[in-house]
Amino acid sequence: MLPSTFQTVGILPVGALGAAFYYHLTRGCTENQARVQFIERRGSTNNAALAQHGTLTIAGDGKVHSIPASSVCRPDLVTCGKTGWLPDVLLVCTQPDQLLQVVGDYVRLLEQLHHAHGLESAVARLPIMILSSNGIYHERVRRFLVELLEESMLYGRLPDLWNDWMGLIVGKLIRGVTVQTGYREGTGAHAVFCAGASARTTLAGGEPGKRRRCAELLQGLGGWFEAANAEPPVRVEFDKALVNLWSNLLGQLKAIDAHGAFRLLCIREIFSDSEGAELRELSSHLFAIGKAVRAYRPDEDFGQLHDKTLGLSRIAGDHFPSSLKWIESQLNAGTLSPQLTPTEKWQLDPLVHYARTAGLEDAADYFSSLRLRIEQKLALAIKCRSAFRAEAS
Repeated sequence: MLPSTFQTVGILPVGALGAAFYYHLTRGCTENQARVQFIERRGSTNNAALAQHGTLTIAGDGKVHSIPASSVCRPDLVTCGKTGWLPDVLLVCTQPDQLLQVVGDYVRLLEQLHHAHGLESAVARLPIMILSSNGIYHERVRRFLVELLEESMLYGRLPDLWNDWMGLIVGKLIRGVTVQTGYREGTGAHAVFCAGASARTTLAGGEPGKRRRCAELLQGLGGWFEAANAEPPVRVEFDKALVNLWSNLLGQLKAIDAHGAFRLLCIREIFSDSEGAELRELSSHLFAIGKAVRAYRPDEDFGQLHDKTLGLSRIAGDHFPSSLKWIESQLNAGTLSPQLTPTEKWQLDPLVHYARTAGLEDAADYFSSLRLRIEQKLALAIKCRSAFRAEAS
């Protein structure tokens, strides 16, 4: 059952994607501020710095907005429950490797609400959680949520949920696969969060009625959100992963030359005609894995999917992929390490796992070798930048 006053949104945490969502849900930081609030990620040093600085800076459409942090930033999820304010919908925009911690806090919140108000009220008050980070992880996170709920039942923190309640709780877990862009300039409390143009977020999984209500609420506030019909979350994740791997992984291979010099590339430069064979090789392996896990239908046509996705990707020709922007900033700061970002790790690792489980050894070897090539390129870029700095000094 959904609350009768279904109107508030929490964004966890302040970050590039979260700030972009906030910008569009508040119609350019001009409306809905009381209804759209940031929620701190427990243990985050960035949120502590922001609270100390006192100002959140968001840029979009050529304007810069300085917003008092106290007016838009709430404490962590469990503390929000203690203070009596919880959003109806929670947009989770953490790094993928932080998702399990957020799910743990979500269960702690349910335990706390149950202790204070009883189970029926606790489930009603529990926010609908939309996981918006990039990656292929919905099935894993859902299993983890069920495991935590069962553990809580085992230790008596929650009563037996398997009669009716488990489905209601797990039905509040929705996957939000987004092409919304945003990036951060600077670090710490003085960072400026730059929102890209409004872009689609597809909601999949969860209970269908809740999914539709979320889309209506978020669309009404000014965002671009659509509820998927019958498509399972894994299908939407695979479709997005195809675009991400093209732009971010193959983009890294092309942006770092044989000597280690890095050049920021836009989508148009990455998806040049000369790269068509490598794009098709990557997508063919992903498509084979997708068929094995039933993300794609047995009768689905690979060529049509590849060409359609490539055409849609080229529309954003002037966009700079997030991973390339991140590499640029890390190189400039001297903090780049020769490792995949959490986003790419949570795409490649599941793909390799699914491929090996399905007996698709060629696909598993391809994505494993792709990871190795990326890490070798990153190491080369670090060495090149270090040599440049040594010469300059």
